[in-house]
Amino acid sequence: MIIKTPTSHTFVTGASEGYTPLNAFDGALLAAGIGNTNLVKMSSIVPPGTREVPVSELLLPPGALVPVAYASMESDIPGSMICAAVAAAWPADPSRPGLIMEYHAHGHREDAESVVRRMAEEGMRKRGWEVRALQAAAIDHRVAKIGCAFAAVVLWDR
Repeated sequence: MIIKTPTSHTFVTGASEGYTPLNAFDGALLAAGIGNTNLVKMSSIVPPGTREVPVSELLLPPGALVPVAYASMESDIPGSMICAAVAAAWPADPSRPGLIMEYHAHGHREDAESVVRRMAEEGMRKRGWEVRALQAAAIDHRVAKIGCAFAAVVLWDR
């Protein structure tokens, strides 16, 4: 098995400028604390029973394959505001999985967070599940030359 079923989750955000959009993305990952890992973009389900831990406690080995649901927004329009947000909703029934939603846009973090929270609530409604808890993280960034805003939920076996 390459990736174990995660036992923890962590919300991270970061933003950066870069020489290219990829350099800006790399800098945003470094700012978020997960820049020296290999992200495995996943669909948006949190296994039942995970616990939240700070990124400093994940102890991600350099080069590890790390499951992550994320939103990122890159732009090369100087002066523009970009944002990225993630939200996770957990059902009232703890035997069911949580649901992560991701969103990015030109705009401010408060707007992105509002949208992504509604997305998570809608996802739970579609499943017919009552929401027990909902958590979100968002970031915005004013572009100087080439910028990136990044928000993610990292899953790990910790």
